Amino acid sequence: MMRIIDSHAHLDDPQFDHDREYLFTEMASMGIEMAIIPGISPPFWPKQLEVAKQYACPYALGIHPWFCGNSLATDVQQLNELLALKVNDPQLVAIGECGLDKIKKANWAQQELALEQQLIIAKQLNLPVILHVVKAHNEILTILKRHALPKAGVIHGFYGSIEVANEYIKLGYKLGIGGLILNSNAKKLKQCVSQLPLNSFIIETDSPAMVPQNSAESRNTPLILQRIISEIANLQKKSSVLISEHAFRNTVQLFDLKLILI
Repeated sequence: MMRIIDSHAHLDDPQFDHDREYLFTEMASMGIEMAIIPGISPPFWPKQLEVAKQYACPYALGIHPWFCGNSLATDVQQLNELLALKVNDPQLVAIGECGLDKIKKANWAQQELALEQQLIIAKQLNLPVILHVVKAHNEILTILKRHALPKAGVIHGFYGSIEVANEYIKLGYKLGIGGLILNSNAKKLKQCVSQLPLNSFIIETDSPAMVPQNSAESRNTPLILQRIISEIANLQKKSSVLISEHAFRNTVQLFDLKLILI
């Protein structure tokens, strides 16, 4: 059986409250060994940590760009305080998700400030970052070049061109490839993924968001990961086993997961 990790899934979301136990059982039956649960803002961290502990999931802590508001200074202070308590927790594997989202431009100044502060925190703690980037590749790349992180991180939900992908790869970042790759109209992304080096990407779902267009489900789950692997394999003209092995290894290495690499 393929060994699979969902590198980005919000499994603490209320949409999973009624069947979370069943979902984790189904994930295990499909070779999905774990999911990394990103943080989004202080009110959501307690439940996130509870779910991560209950299901032995690695997690990240951070402030999502959608949640950067007038309380940002207090939120960053709370983030630092929580990280001080969790810094030796082996399940804490990254800072994020953080980043820039031009669709939500009303709080752009706060987004930039929050991102810079979280990159500084990531460097101080020697952790990778999970980056949310929507219509802001140029801005993010400029900022990342100012903040050289030893462990870099991942561009979550990547959907750009091979030229943009290569800019991130040069800086040491992985690309998170998710359900968008299953959409028939994702031609630019498919062309990009067909050319990616095997050590440059990890796989994710962003569950419960980013439901593929042809899905019969109203929410996304990690159970689509085998389809994502199959599509990447098809685009790269390689076997699904090879793709899954590299995605698994890339994820373990990026987040320093305590697993035995086979």
